[in-house]
Amino acid sequence: MLRTLCRTGGALLQQTQRTVPRLWVTPAQQRWASSLPMNTVVLFVPQQEAWVVERMGRFHRILEPGLNFLIPLLDRIRYVQSLKEIVIDVPEQSAVSLDNVTLQIDGVLYLRILDPFKASYGVEDPEYAVTQLAQTTMRSELGKLTLDKVFRERESLNSNIVHSINQASDEWGIRCLRYEIKDIHVPPRVKESMQMQVEAERKKRATVLESEGTREAAINVAEGRKQAQILASEGEKEERINKAAGEAQAVMAKAEAKSKAIRMLSEALTEQNGNAAASLSVAEQYVSAFSNLAKESNTILLPSNTGDISGMVTQAMTIYGTLAKTSPKAAREVADEKSEEPANQPASSQ
Repeated sequence: MLRTLCRTGGALLQQTQRTVPRLWVTPAQQRWASSLPMNTVVLFVPQQEAWVVERMGRFHRILEPGLNFLIPLLDRIRYVQSLKEIVIDVPEQSAVSLDNVTLQIDGVLYLRILDPFKASYGVEDPEYAVTQLAQTTMRSELGKLTLDKVFRERESLNSNIVHSINQASDEWGIRCLRYEIKDIHVPPRVKESMQMQVEAERKKRATVLESEGTREAAINVAEGRKQAQILASEGEKEERINKAAGEAQAVMAKAEAKSKAIRMLSEALTEQNGNAAASLSVAEQYVSAFSNLAKESNTILLPSNTGDISGMVTQAMTIYGTLAKTSPKAAREVADEKSEEPANQPASSQ
């Protein structure tokens, strides 16, 4: 008996698919649901579909995916709703921005049916209603933005449209998931002005970058000159310091050498025949001085007795002897003064 009913139901279903019209007329609307099946008592509902059943013209229940049973003649499948995510192309439309620029914009709408009962009885044509709502919302949102902000704030514009659609589509059992703007067409003149603006902005940036590069180059050159002058002055300073230190060391070395020579000369004079050696040295220097006359200057001063070498040597030795006598006397006086100072200090303390 059950087998016979299934065969009969299958034949009736094939005939019904040929004669019974779909829920929506347009081809785009056929995506929302499959063809309305006939009540064959035993029904198999596909996954991700909801079949709305009416009993004697009144809503009865919604069939879940899988095996279901209905009463013939009394129950009727009135709507078939798809629970999958649905993609709808929003037709191109014109909108005016805040700065009075006419734009041609189209988009794509992604939605899903959450409540099959509201989608079936809340609105006559869900797809048409959502499409019209998306278009009006898009025009109203574009009227709040200028042309430049439309291109910059595309993401915020999409989110505002989705929020506005969901506020109105809650009563229809439909949830808008995403809205994406596909193309934005501007008038040719506006497009040319935008291109000119972009070129001017690029030229401005190039000029600014070039001026900044020139400024940085001048700063670097000036900084390099400054550092070079500083390093040169520091080098000159170090050179002068080193030169002064070298001259001081040379003077000290000469003084030490001269003191050693004087000490050795004094020691030599105290020895036997020291006066004879000193006389010989003075005679040699006298002869050497006369040999250099008229070589360094044209002005020559000569003594009256230039040929009397022995007299000159005797005069030099006399001067040396006088200095030698005065030196020990001065040394004794300094020693006496130093010895008197300690003797005066205890007297003053008493």
